[in-house]
Amino acid sequence: MSNTVELLAKDLNGNGGVYCPSAKADMKLWNSHPKVYLDVASTGEAKCPYCGTEYKLKAGEHVGGHH
Repeated sequence: MSNTVELLAKDLNGNGGVYCPSAKADMKLWNSHPKVYLDVASTGEAKCPYCGTEYKLKAGEHVGGHH
């Protein structure tokens, strides 16, 4: 059961990434997997190796220093 989460640049942390599980993916921490850091800024998307959730930067969004 794969889920895709569209992100705005402001949703990323200072390193250009997010953590999964994420509240944005409507996940409950108690029934998920270990917290994992995903680098979204470098390619505009990242997929969680545990649950398969895909995090994608919304079209037109740019992260400072990453284009």
